[in-house]
Amino acid sequence: MQPSILIADDHPLVLKGLQDFLIEKGYNVICSETNGKHAYDSILKNRPDIAVLDIRMPLMTGIEIAEACRDNNIKTKIILITFEKDESLYKRAISLDVSGYILKEFALVEIENCIKAVNNGELYFSEQLTEYLCIEPICEEFKLLTPTEQEITKHIAQNKTGVAIAEILCISSRTVEKHKSNIIKKLNLPHKQNSLLVWAKENEAYILKNT
Repeated sequence: MQPSILIADDHPLVLKGLQDFLIEKGYNVICSETNGKHAYDSILKNRPDIAVLDIRMPLMTGIEIAEACRDNNIKTKIILITFEKDESLYKRAISLDVSGYILKEFALVEIENCIKAVNNGELYFSEQLTEYLCIEPICEEFKLLTPTEQEITKHIAQNKTGVAIAEILCISSRTVEKHKSNIIKKLNLPHKQNSLLVWAKENEAYILKNT
């Protein structure tokens, strides 16, 4: 069953382009809005599974909507889209537990994969953005990982699922999960959903360069 989706963007061409693309692909786009206040009101009313939001909108930004949804325990998963390659915005979005973050210039290329990942309970962050920001990890932390753990971390950074990683490495999904648990301990990450994925995406450029 396809997720219900809300789209909000104050750029008419971007909004129409995304809406037409998703409808053509068979997605259930329940509404579209041109400002943040209407988008948030629509989320409260319709409780879509996923909201695709422009970061910069009048009346209420995508970041403010994500914060309001988190504070009010609204289960709608947030995907933010933006033209801006801004590290502070990116880290702010991460802190609000958004499910996806993609650049508008690649939106039609990435949006379908992003929605599929988010609908499966995964996170998706634009590879072009993380490469541009070149967010570096603490090198010593990454060096604590075994070669297999580093390889698994690389695949996680590339948005691969545990099942896909197991197939690539010819090991069981249970073994992958054990490795992930060890990686989380070695990196001293919080024991909450997707903490390893967030860390891997933040440090993707370094990980890919060093595996």
